[in-house]
Amino acid sequence: MLPLFQYLEKFHPLSGEFKASYEKNCKVIHVKKYKHVLSPIDHNTSLYFLVSGLVRGFVKDGKKDISTWFSFGNEIIGAIRHPYDHDNHSIEYLQALEDCVLISIPYNLIEAAYSHYPEANLIGRKLFELHYYAASDRAILARIPNASKRYRKLESNGLAFDKVPKRYLASYLGIRLETMSRISTKFLVDDLHAAS
Repeated sequence: MLPLFQYLEKFHPLSGEFKASYEKNCKVIHVKKYKHVLSPIDHNTSLYFLVSGLVRGFVKDGKKDISTWFSFGNEIIGAIRHPYDHDNHSIEYLQALEDCVLISIPYNLIEAAYSHYPEANLIGRKLFELHYYAASDRAILARIPNASKRYRKLESNGLAFDKVPKRYLASYLGIRLETMSRISTKFLVDDLHAAS
């Protein structure tokens, strides 16, 4: 639980009672590479803190899957969930792209923490701000009509996208794998010319 507590304490100090509650109700899970952390057949009952590994979120469109986000660790992740209608399963899949260690945080624990621990509300608000910003950034990326500009914007974000298999990165950018290869090769050549 220590990695989760260290992450949350970046936003606000945690009380001993808060920590004890989380230690009692959260669990560490290990997910092998290419296995699902969560799929639409599962009940979407938890958020996850990604301790180590790489996870992608994706949805299916017929036989095609569309990557919607990537997590490189040390953050809280989860599938799409309606804030009030909890009976429906999520349409989103969470897939490990490397062997992963995660901490499962049940939603009912989070709700109880809001009622019992003042720091939970402050941390929740700050996490919501981060996730809203990330979702807005993804929405802007998706609306850039030019594939080269989408690729360049993604590249400028500074994340370790070189760890992501190219086919998943291409689906995230909404382009074919061949198009992404062509764009990345062109930018590599352009960057080498600019540096020399």
